[in-house]
Amino acid sequence: MTKSDLATPRRVTSDWAAAFPGFDAWRPMHLLRRIGPVLQGICLDRSTSGDGYTPTVHVHALTREFPVISLMLGQRLERTSGQPERILFSRHEVEYQDAARTLAEQSRIPVGSPPSLEEIVKEYHSAAITRQESGLPPAVLEMEDSILISAAAERSDLVTDGLNLASELTNVWPKARLPLDWVSSEAWLDGLASKARDSGSLSVIVDRQVIKHKLSKIRETAVGNEDTP
Repeated sequence: MTKSDLATPRRVTSDWAAAFPGFDAWRPMHLLRRIGPVLQGICLDRSTSGDGYTPTVHVHALTREFPVISLMLGQRLERTSGQPERILFSRHEVEYQDAARTLAEQSRIPVGSPPSLEEIVKEYHSAAITRQESGLPPAVLEMEDSILISAAAERSDLVTDGLNLASELTNVWPKARLPLDWVSSEAWLDGLASKARDSGSLSVIVDRQVIKHKLSKIRETAVGNEDTP
């Protein structure tokens, strides 16, 4: 095989963007779309050896000041054995279309039509519950993001759901595994509720993050501000 037979990152990005036309190419090997105050992405995560990539669906909340686009709720394309599926650049041309279809089938958040904010929030909540049941570190960031994106979108029903779940989880989260700067459950919940009441400040953060991460060309799907979907 010659070097010219290998797919380039630009070609890979273009092919995946064509497979998922609802997303825009943000950077090489990374597609994004925006649903109000949250991003949904498909990161074509390059292997450490540099000879291939693993497609990964993720979200990123724009309601916190953050230096990079995170891979929150990251879900990698998996083989039937449950192991991450790597696509070699040398095999991209013959494998990416099947990989795209499989990723769409496996993704817990829809990647065809844009998911609703409620679908994204429910996945945050599901992930937080699963982490607790699996004995993993508490999903503090996941719960914060779920509540603050709901508040930024003025979905008070989802804010209430999130705060109720957060309160339940704090009763079972092991103190030894909470963040080092954790003061108390009451202080955390009160702080979250206070931030959630200030949707204007959250909108300012979202706008700053859009500028910081150069997201102006990423198409946005508007979310309603009703208390029901």
